[in-house]
Amino acid sequence: MGRQFFIGGNFKMNGNSKSIKDIISNLNDAKLDSDVEVVIAPPSIYLLSAREQLRSGLEVAAQNIFDKPSGAFTGEISAEQLKDSGITWTILGHSERRVSFKEDDAFVASKTKAALDAGLGVILCCGESLEEREANKTIDVVTRQLKAVADKVKDWSKIVVAYEPIWAIGTGKVATTEQAQEVHAKIREWIGKEVSSEAAEKTRILYGGSVTEKNSSELAKQADIDGFLVGGASLKPAFVDIINSNSA
Repeated sequence: MGRQFFIGGNFKMNGNSKSIKDIISNLNDAKLDSDVEVVIAPPSIYLLSAREQLRSGLEVAAQNIFDKPSGAFTGEISAEQLKDSGITWTILGHSERRVSFKEDDAFVASKTKAALDAGLGVILCCGESLEEREANKTIDVVTRQLKAVADKVKDWSKIVVAYEPIWAIGTGKVATTEQAQEVHAKIREWIGKEVSSEAAEKTRILYGGSVTEKNSSELAKQADIDGFLVGGASLKPAFVDIINSNSA
């Protein structure tokens, strides 16, 4: 069996009760490829209503968690609280968290372990800046970010890796299919060496960074691209086309 295609929709800090209800209604009513795993990540205040409205077979992710199960951490949400609420996934290590909120590799790794220990699936983000790409440091940066997790976590069966070049997020720039496939192949090779050959074979590696219905089908044809983490386009009706791009 090949790896199941995976589509994540990261709403970021966008949407309101009506718009998110409309997005979910569109997904509920759409004919979606049954071979694709679909997870949406609305802002935390809408997680429970999203889970209640979303049809069976589609899952909900938080956009972040804290690495402690409970305590005096004002404003934070724990993996255990998400699990208790029927939320099954979380996004961790997104470049916007790393850059804007100064989350370092060790903190992302600690949060990843906390999520996995609580039984959540993790969409683990990695990616390089434009300066790092131009300095030919892409693989060094990405594998450094992943190594922090590998040092804490040996079982990667509930981790989905999302490669998101920072220079392509929200900019309209997209890595070429060749650029994306090259990095994905290197990530898979690294997982094989540093985690296990089984993890390399089974771990799904997503591409993220200005993915739209116009470029998703071509990207989906690449051997090591197992789906997408979609930002702005997940707020639009065309998100359905991206979900179905693997069978287009």
